[in-house]
Formats: sequence, structure tokens, C-alpha cells
Amino acid sequence: MSLRKFFLKKKLTYKIYLFYNLYIRHKAFLKRTSYSQWGEDLEIVKFFKNKKRGKYLDVGCFHPLMYSNTCLLNQNGWTGTNIDLNQTSIDLFNILRPKDRNLCRIIGSKKKKVKVYFDNLFSPVNTADKEFFNNQKKIFFKEMFIREVATQKLSDIISKKIDFINIDAEGMDYKILKQLDLKKLKVRLVSIETHHFSGRKTKDYLKILNFFRKNSFSLLERYGPTSLFYKS
Repeated sequence: MSLRKFFLKKKLTYKIYLFYNLYIRHKAFLKRTSYSQWGEDLEIVKFFKNKKRGKYLDVGCFHPLMYSNTCLLNQNGWTGTNIDLNQTSIDLFNILRPKDRNLCRIIGSKKKKVKVYFDNLFSPVNTADKEFFNNQKKIFFKEMFIREVATQKLSDIISKKIDFINIDAEGMDYKILKQLDLKKLKVRLVSIETHHFSGRKTKDYLKILNFFRKNSFSLLERYGPTSLFYKS
């Protein structure tokens, strides 16, 4: 049995492992220049350089440090709402970002419980999208397990102004995006995955592009699979 599996077996050792993950493995006490996987957080902070104490929404937040597009904003005094289908991710956020609202949810059009395909509790590819799971299972999901997670409408979670929105939902990005009223929320910048790691466009690429055009948003920059769209 691996050390991680041993620590995840009981509540007390699980909590110890969470602190290990944050403060030993990811060195949360050390500030870095960038936390994003592709450096996009540097562009995000630059875009909001004169904005203090802004608000963000991070859907598919995964980890408060690793691959995070909101960590630098948080360190600059911003707060917000972080949503993920993995309770372990939310437990990590509750430790490191206690002033944020951290929710274990799947964003859906109606309230129900849906299956989530887990690669592992600390994996960035856990998904509720069966097609995404089927496409990735030859590479990931070697120790796959399934859990049910409750869905909730974004409109039931977010009603106030949001400056920046980050969406990284492993195949469900457009389904989440189309629930957003960008004008009502007065959103200025959105980060969303439009490409695969190979550079190939995602299945909903054109739908995402059209959504932003209809809302008068333009492409600011692309970093790897991630595109940044700003209110033009």
C-alpha cells in the first residue's frame, strides 16, 4: 500500500495528508511568480493591475496552488467562490482560502445527482463528462472509481458582480459557460479551455467563440489549452 493510500483511509490521517499536500509537497508558505500551468495568471493579474479586492468565480478549481488561475489574485486581496466536483479539492481550499466560498458541486441545469469518474482524489482530470472519460481512460483512470455528486444551477450560487471567471471543467466547459449572464454579473475577463493539450480545438470551440461574440467579448490571449476573453 502506498503512503498516500494509507493516509487517506481515516479522517485524522486524511487531514494530515491535506496539510502535507499543501505545506510540504506544494510549499504553500513560499510565494511564487506564477501558479498557472501555462503562465496565464500573469496575464490575468496584468489585466487587473489597478483592481483591488476584486471578485472571482473558479469552476473546476481543482487545487488552491497547483495549476491555479486565481491564486495570485487571492494573494493580492481578492476573494471569491471556488467550485469543484471533488470534495478533497474543496477541503484543500477550506484550509488555504477560508475567506472564500468553497463548494463541492457540479454545475447543471436542474438539481439531481450525477456520476463522477475519478482518476484519484488529487487528479486534475476527474470528470462528470462520460465522453471525456472514455477519451482519456487509456491514459488516465487506471485506478478509477465513481461517486455521485449533487448538481446546482450557477444562478442559485452567484448573483452578485464577478470581475473574473475561470472555467476548467474537463469537457463540460460550454455547458457551464452558457449558464452565465455576463452582462448582469458585469464580468470583465473569462478564462476557459478551448483547446486540447495537443493544440486541437475542443468539440465546443465554435459554440464558445459564438457565445463570447454575442456578449461583446474578444480574445485577449491564448495559453496552451486556455483562452482568455475580455469585455471589449
